[in-house]
Order: sequence, then C-alpha cells, then structure tokens
Amino acid sequence: MSRIGKRPIPVPAGVIVAIDPGRVTVSGPKGELRQVVPTRMAIAQEEGQIVVTRPTELGEDRALHGLTRTLVANMVEGVTNGFEKRLELQGVGYRAALAGSNLELQVGYSHPVRIVPREGISFEVPTPTEIVVRGIDKQVVGQTAAEIRKVRPPEPYKGKGIRYQGEFVRRKVGKRA
Repeated sequence: MSRIGKRPIPVPAGVIVAIDPGRVTVSGPKGELRQVVPTRMAIAQEEGQIVVTRPTELGEDRALHGLTRTLVANMVEGVTNGFEKRLELQGVGYRAALAGSNLELQVGYSHPVRIVPREGISFEVPTPTEIVVRGIDKQVVGQTAAEIRKVRPPEPYKGKGIRYQGEFVRRKVGKRA
C-alpha cells in the first residue's frame, strides 16, 4: 500500500467511526452518517485519525483515493458541525416563509411553491428574502439547495430569481430601440 499523498483526517472527541469492508459509519453529536466506499481503498483508524491509503499509483486509484478521503472527511465534519447553504431571493414580491417545517416560496407564479424538506434537512428563513438550508450530509444539503434554486433560477436580463448567496449573475443588455 502506498502512503504517498497521505493526509490523515482528525477525529474530534465525541465522534465514533466504525470501519467495515466497503462501508464507513460515522456518528457524532449531530447524528449518524453511512457511506459505501470502494473496497480497494484501505481505511484505518490510528491515534485519533483516519487514514485512507491507495493500493497503486494508477490514475483511477489516485482519483478514488481523493474521493474516498473527501467523503469520509465530509462525514466527520457533518456530524460535528453540520453544513449549510444560503440562498437569496431577488425580485419584486419574491419572498419565502416557513409553513411548519416546509418552505413556501412566492416567486412570481400564480400559486405559492411548497418544498418539503428531505430527512435530515431543516430550513430557516431569517428574512423574507433569505433561505438557509441546514443538514449533516453535504451532498443532500447541496442537492436541496439546487432544487430550491431550480424553482426560479436567476435570469440574465433583470437578475430576478433565486441565487446562492454571493453568486454573481452576469447581466445581459436588453433590446435597443
């Protein structure tokens, strides 16, 4: 086993990691995550750290090594701190509100759009034009934020729509007379 490119993942106190062939389970203060990982990658826990090693230096093994290491690191980060994505609504009359645990958007359609959160996801609306998506699984948080953005993506002429916080929308010039 090659140890080139070894970057151990520190495991904070209170986080329990169970390593089985082809599966890693991480549980911590915020919850528990399971991930199927390639069996070719050797995952070991030593001295409060998780080490992922690859069998060869082939390109495919190097790519799988980086992917596996990142997946496990995101699991550890998720069960300790969690992840969040922030979205902004821009447009006259565009607003968001919580209806129980569901998110209700008014973004220019004749009806409000209701989004039901997936398991492990929570919504927060600090202001009517701001949405915060929180959860412990980075992939699910990003997917949920992308689905919210897809309801009304930002358009290039007036800039109206739902965008990620800090996202730059390139504006186009309209018709000229």
